[in-house]
Amino acid sequence: MSGVLVVSGTDTGIGKTVVAAGLAAALEAHFWKPIQAGTQDGTDSLDAATLGVAPDHVLPEAYRLELPASPHLAAEREAVVIDDDELALPPVQPLIVEGAGGLMVPIRRDPPFLMIDLFARWRAPVLLVARTQLGTINHSLLSIEALKARGIPIAGMIFVGELHADNEAIIPALTGVRNFGRLPHLDPLDATHLASAVRTHLDLAGLRAALEPAR
Repeated sequence: MSGVLVVSGTDTGIGKTVVAAGLAAALEAHFWKPIQAGTQDGTDSLDAATLGVAPDHVLPEAYRLELPASPHLAAEREAVVIDDDELALPPVQPLIVEGAGGLMVPIRRDPPFLMIDLFARWRAPVLLVARTQLGTINHSLLSIEALKARGIPIAGMIFVGELHADNEAIIPALTGVRNFGRLPHLDPLDATHLASAVRTHLDLAGLRAALEPAR
């Protein structure tokens, strides 16, 4: 693959940061959150470092916006013009990139520019994070259809939450998208417990292969 995995989700607040940080730590990759919207309670980059990513592997955000909102609105409220050139992938590998919210979240209002449009420019494989609970089939299938319609490579998906065997089986069966496993909710959520859960519940060998640069 490209040496890069883009972690996106079927919705916001479903555990993308935990998944991205857990993978970056386990695979000794760099972590990058290009757009951080909402800084009052900390940032996803700080969370990644707390969750085990080496501090020198946490790259600075291209944009840090205070308002906890869609990037387009947060930028408008702060009179920030998001420059596409600032969102180019950093020249470091291996690299785990965490998107903001879901695939269709707007980065800019005019001209329209969505997270999925940015992913299409990067051409890096996307790892989709989905809940296990009710509603995930619809959200996941729609997200996968959107990625396929734009020709964006899909590395696979990771589920987050309590076991739901049928949801975790039917989505890969209907789409052909690989299931790399399920990360349970962790209490406490810290670097030690996350590292153990990633080793126990996720297909790290498969994820490592998906992250390896093309030869």
